[in-house]
Amino acid sequence: MSEYYTAKRAKGLYDPNSKDLFKLSRSKIDLFVACPRCFYLDRRLGVGRPPGFPFALNSAVDKLLKKEFDSHRAKNTAHPLMKKYGVEAVPLPHQKLEDWRNNFKGIQFFHAPTNFLVFGAIDDVWQDKNGELIIVDYKSTSKDEEITELNKDWQDGYKRQMEIYQWLFRQNGFQVNNLGYFVYCNGKTDGAAFDAKLEFDITLVPYTGSDAWVEKTLLSAKKCLDVDKIPPAAKACDYCAYTAAVAEVTNK
Repeated sequence: MSEYYTAKRAKGLYDPNSKDLFKLSRSKIDLFVACPRCFYLDRRLGVGRPPGFPFALNSAVDKLLKKEFDSHRAKNTAHPLMKKYGVEAVPLPHQKLEDWRNNFKGIQFFHAPTNFLVFGAIDDVWQDKNGELIIVDYKSTSKDEEITELNKDWQDGYKRQMEIYQWLFRQNGFQVNNLGYFVYCNGKTDGAAFDAKLEFDITLVPYTGSDAWVEKTLLSAKKCLDVDKIPPAAKACDYCAYTAAVAEVTNK
């Protein structure tokens, strides 16, 4: 077994008999929605999906965007992108912002019915003229078409991400607008040359979220982890389909 899986199985697993709170990240909730079997294997048995490669370029874009919006946060002014799209808001200054952005802390809430400490790390949060918070997430890609909406099936995970953040802020006592935004940076490929510079078209994509599904999903995830039986795979799970195909071939 690889060092990755050995280390993963040694800590952070769910124990149905433990009374200690169990940390459950936003991404693991999304994993449960995508495939209960993968979720159970990961959080109960310690066998997670193979790790993906880090997108260093995306991380660089995120970091620079945070610096850019933080400069307006310090001055309590609206970013030009907000003015361009008519968003009457400013980046929210808050003493816990760095914690909310930290992947290992994030914004947290203890969900008593499940004993889960739910958390998620945000990119940004703005405050509108009515004092409501607007959850903002940064995305970067490179596509030929202009990105003005989330209309692809694989972007459903982005929507759930936004809704979990909205839910977390509400559980922490904040007034949160259902309307959130994705700052979408689209790398341009129509230049005559690279010249050691990558330019982006940036659009602000609105999304009206509903966090009504979060509570019942947490209860279902708890129920899933409490039983001593691996649940069936989701029909659309490529990971489970792959492992099943491998098992079929190798067990002949």
